Amino acid sequence: MSLHLYNSLTRRLEPFAPLDPSCPTMYVCGPTVYNYVHIGNARPYVVFGVLAALLRRRYGALRYARNITDVDDKINAAARQLGAPITTITDRYAAAFREDMATLGVAAPDVEPEATAHIPQIVAMIERLLESGHAYAAESHVLFSVASFDGYGKLSRRDPDDMLAGARVEVAPYKRDPGDFVLWKPSTDDLPGWNSPWGRGRPGWHIECSAMAAAHLGETIDIHAGGVDLQFPHHENEIAQSECAHGGRLFARYWLHNGMLNFGGAKMSKSVGNIEKVHDLVRSHPPEALRYALLSAQYRQPLEWSDSLIEQSVRTLDRLYGTLRELGNIEASPVIPASVEAALDDDLNTPQALSELARLAGELRRTQSPPDRLRLHSELLGAGFALGLLQQDPAAWFGRGAAGPDDARIQALIDERANAKRSRDFARSDAIRDQLASEGIILEDTPQGVRWMRKRA
Repeated sequence: MSLHLYNSLTRRLEPFAPLDPSCPTMYVCGPTVYNYVHIGNARPYVVFGVLAALLRRRYGALRYARNITDVDDKINAAARQLGAPITTITDRYAAAFREDMATLGVAAPDVEPEATAHIPQIVAMIERLLESGHAYAAESHVLFSVASFDGYGKLSRRDPDDMLAGARVEVAPYKRDPGDFVLWKPSTDDLPGWNSPWGRGRPGWHIECSAMAAAHLGETIDIHAGGVDLQFPHHENEIAQSECAHGGRLFARYWLHNGMLNFGGAKMSKSVGNIEKVHDLVRSHPPEALRYALLSAQYRQPLEWSDSLIEQSVRTLDRLYGTLRELGNIEASPVIPASVEAALDDDLNTPQALSELARLAGELRRTQSPPDRLRLHSELLGAGFALGLLQQDPAAWFGRGAAGPDDARIQALIDERANAKRSRDFARSDAIRDQLASEGIILEDTPQGVRWMRKRA
């Protein structure tokens, strides 16, 4: 079976065929870095990280972008409260995000664009929208005219009037239509801002992702993914402004949306306050168990988050690592079984893939045949590899297996170095290597990636 993905745009399960079979493209909406991310925020990065690894295996390459929103009213409010520039907030929480994701076993994307580094591209896109009549300037603002785009609503399948009623929109006197959304807004002296043809100001949230996706992946991308809560208005607005800025060309061919995490019977949300931060969870639970829990439901379905779910995930991993421990020093190389690849090909059916893990472990415990034990050992390791699980030595897991904060920090720096090398920022790459060397960390670049070890005293 070839890879099939549920496309939110067409409401169908479709075979995946990239525009360029030698290198598919994928964009996942990243965090707004004004605080620590909660475990619900982490779900798309874990799930779509599994998809990224699958695409690399299948096509040999992938261009994967996951942005950082580092200019936003919530960031401004946090900086004002602290009495510091926004970079004090964004640098701190962007680093914390990378550290938390590394601890959960989420590999870094190929490119991690930051909104503030793409102001020229954002301004240029807004200028194209103005020239084509899809945007208008009013009272130092620039707004997108929803009525100018016939396709508005095609992703969320909502009537524009219904969308307006269900959305939190600013009804301002300078808007031609209440549903029009901001592309650029003025900044007072106490707010971050950049010079533009419309005065000193800052971009709206939606235009940032459109400009960054086009800058790094092109005008039409294969996959755009994120939480279902972003479908409207964020993703709907991305489609409108991108397709209008690019002469009607399709923006994203496949739209993937993960379901929300519920906690205490309600959607996990910072505004509600029913959240559990990844930064705290990884210090009180094995990170691999948190990852297992996030993969335990099909990604499009909601997931009820609870202590019992974490405990169940720990017990399951205890059994799996126990099986590996019983094998002693038998060496085996990971081989991903066809049954696991088939489960992931079925719209990332991670629950089925986890069932395959359990089946392989059960067969491995029962068989006495040396050839079968070697084969099943390889397949169990390979199945875990496909899901980012069972990558520790069993002794480390039963030592409670949680990567220490320092390990996560080191891995985050290694991931940053890899991004710097891909961006040809060799000065930053060398600086990170020198920093780690000064701490006694030795890096080894291999065809399989970077390995690191601590220098022995």
